[in-house]
Amino acid sequence: MVRMLVVTATIAALACGVARASECKGVSFPEQMQVDGATLTLNGLGLRQATIFKVNVYVAALYVTRRSSDPGVILANAPAELILQFVRDVGASDIAKSWNEGFEKNAKAELPALKDRIATLDGFMTGVKSGQQMIFSFKPDAGVQVSVNGAVKGAIKGDDFGKALLSIWLGPEPPNPEIKAGLLGGACG
Repeated sequence: MVRMLVVTATIAALACGVARASECKGVSFPEQMQVDGATLTLNGLGLRQATIFKVNVYVAALYVTRRSSDPGVILANAPAELILQFVRDVGASDIAKSWNEGFEKNAKAELPALKDRIATLDGFMTGVKSGQQMIFSFKPDAGVQVSVNGAVKGAIKGDDFGKALLSIWLGPEPPNPEIKAGLLGGACG
């Protein structure tokens, strides 16, 4: 009887942990993924909300080599992947505007050195529909590979650019506090 209770409690605990860690607002992500031969683990899920009406825009999933709730550790030069699963249609100009605001708020001192690369990122943007993804693959010493709607748009060189881009979500002024908390392992919106 005791053994059965322990097994039941263990299964229930695992089921609760997996559901919480891999799903947000009905959008599911695997616990681990392989990226360029490296195993990345889901660090957390965050919900991007916009306007004072808290309109859901996308669910973000952050994959890292080692889980951490410390943004400084994650922003270090380690492989990472950020997946944005859109839950509403968003135009290319709105996406670019959001990135530019994020860079301004979280990487202001680096903007002169990043200006041309931010323009490249803006050029990669296209409108996205609900259900589509945008993927940023952070590769140390190689930069950030950008995929939109399943198509690789290109790579932007520089660990400094990768850190500044990821700082949009993990820096001192994220788009909304809940997305940062979720990506760092907290509850998703």
